[in-house]
Amino acid sequence: MARPIVGITTYLEAARWGVWVREAVISPQGYARAVEKAGGAPVLLPPMSPVAAGDYVRGLDGLILAGGVEIDPSLYGEAADSRVEEPQGHRDRFELALTRAAVEADLPILAISRGMHMLNIAQGGTLIPWLPEVVAHERHETARHLVTVSVSSKLGKAIGDRAEVTGAHHQAVKRLGTNLLAVAWADDQIVEGIELQGHRFAVGVQWHPERGTDNRLVEALIDASRP
Repeated sequence: MARPIVGITTYLEAARWGVWVREAVISPQGYARAVEKAGGAPVLLPPMSPVAAGDYVRGLDGLILAGGVEIDPSLYGEAADSRVEEPQGHRDRFELALTRAAVEADLPILAISRGMHMLNIAQGGTLIPWLPEVVAHERHETARHLVTVSVSSKLGKAIGDRAEVTGAHHQAVKRLGTNLLAVAWADDQIVEGIELQGHRFAVGVQWHPERGTDNRLVEALIDASRP
């Protein structure tokens, strides 16, 4: 059986190799390794013109919306915040179009960290621009933490009702987008996992499953991506 082709979103950054410094498509290798280990064929998607989003989707069996810098707050109706890293407009525009095309095509999606935020925004949701100000603590800045998961959700069926996960963040889901459900929470009830109702597989998590040894969530994406 052929391996499902899974697209992975990327950065466009200046990079150095040898004597050259050039703009390059960059992705942490953990994403590709996790996809290959789960039985998929990883393909990196450079953040190019949003017009090409539908063409990408037609050539894929699944999609990972990868982590990265914060999304432009103007995309969800908030003002810029000096505490937040400068957004990458070209990546935001491409991934917003890509996410909407993937949802429309019922393409299996695993949205990780920033990717979860993008899935929420694509469905009309909003974010908390600076989480420590809202929750009055900085526990979300630490990498390892416990989450509680709805056992009836696709996420719960993949990883169980509780998990220790890796992923520091200082933004979070505020208002859920259309047809999205919260399916995982931190101990302060901040949303850590979401799912799109009526979709074959569209799961977003605040943490980074590609960084650990538990590959069950990526395996669930690959299973959903098979013909």
